[in-house]
Amino acid sequence: MPSATAIVAGASFADDVPDPIRGFLQVPSSDDWARAAAADLPTLLVDHANCELKAASTALSLMHRYPGNAALTYRMSRLAREELRHFEQVQKIMLQREWRMRPLSASGYAAGLRSEVARQEPDRLVDTLIVGALIEARSCERFALVAPYLPDDLAIFYRGLLASEARHFEQYLQLAEQAARAVIRPRVDALREVEQHLINVPVTAAELRFHSGPPKDA
Repeated sequence: MPSATAIVAGASFADDVPDPIRGFLQVPSSDDWARAAAADLPTLLVDHANCELKAASTALSLMHRYPGNAALTYRMSRLAREELRHFEQVQKIMLQREWRMRPLSASGYAAGLRSEVARQEPDRLVDTLIVGALIEARSCERFALVAPYLPDDLAIFYRGLLASEARHFEQYLQLAEQAARAVIRPRVDALREVEQHLINVPVTAAELRFHSGPPKDA
């Protein structure tokens, strides 16, 4: 696996990225991703809407899988509702521009992270929650990164999502710590290394997604 720091040499976090997110992710996304994503707004918005639906689905799945975990089900219920509101907001923006939802392949980012999740409990739950924290943290970072390249109304919208994504990240991480009842740093470090690789592997223009790497020809 190539070094993530080598892939994004010279890159830095966007100014609006909250400090806890910077510290958790450690490696920023390539600015080339933001420029390419902003150049194809219909695809960015479709994929963003899909991501919000998947985030809500993940939260509901955790509620079904761990019904006896009151803290988790309460947090996930609220999170699912918020993700669905975000989906509705993205869909409204798309309709205003006369863009429609369409089939769109996933980037493989989330699947790549989830393939690393342990099979046995309680490690399975802990890993799943850490993966959730990584995805929410990276979403927050990418909202901040792409905003300066967007039309004013979209830039305002994306910056307005930063607080909720940062809150979701913190909630996932807190739940992971509670579920483990032990130090989770070794698993955070291991899964973060995988995430840093996945988010910075160059892709073709047709494969560019909200959580993909930068374009190969950048």
